[in-house]
Amino acid sequence: MKILDNEYRAHFYRTEEKEAATAMETPLHPAALANLGKIEKTLGRTASQFWQLVWRKEDPAIGPKTKYLLSLANAVGAGRLRQATRELVKAYSAGVTVPELDELFMLFVWNRGIGDFASEIGPSPLFASYQLIGRLESEGNAGII
Repeated sequence: MKILDNEYRAHFYRTEEKEAATAMETPLHPAALANLGKIEKTLGRTASQFWQLVWRKEDPAIGPKTKYLLSLANAVGAGRLRQATRELVKAYSAGVTVPELDELFMLFVWNRGIGDFASEIGPSPLFASYQLIGRLESEGNAGII
């Protein structure tokens, strides 16, 4: 939905409660990997194979929900809040619950400090997305973001 000339809003809907996604159902594939192949084909192929190993491994020891939460936390720790927002959407689509997200965001405050949270995470699209998920679920609109 277009809000302003340079601002759009996208809404994602989870149509059902699901168990953790399988490795073959990974949402929001990293399209940026294709750019590596434009630099050098072998680099692109190697990066793609590595992504496949991490995200499409058959019978992984760490399930997709946990991987998404770890990726979200790692992106926040590295200051990559755009990536963290994508990981939030992927985690939620894989069945991560609002209470799980609540605890993760408490860990951000604990690990990064109140000042960092207030100045960096609080005003970010990541935190706005988290708040939207919580608000919609509290209004009985579970799964809509």
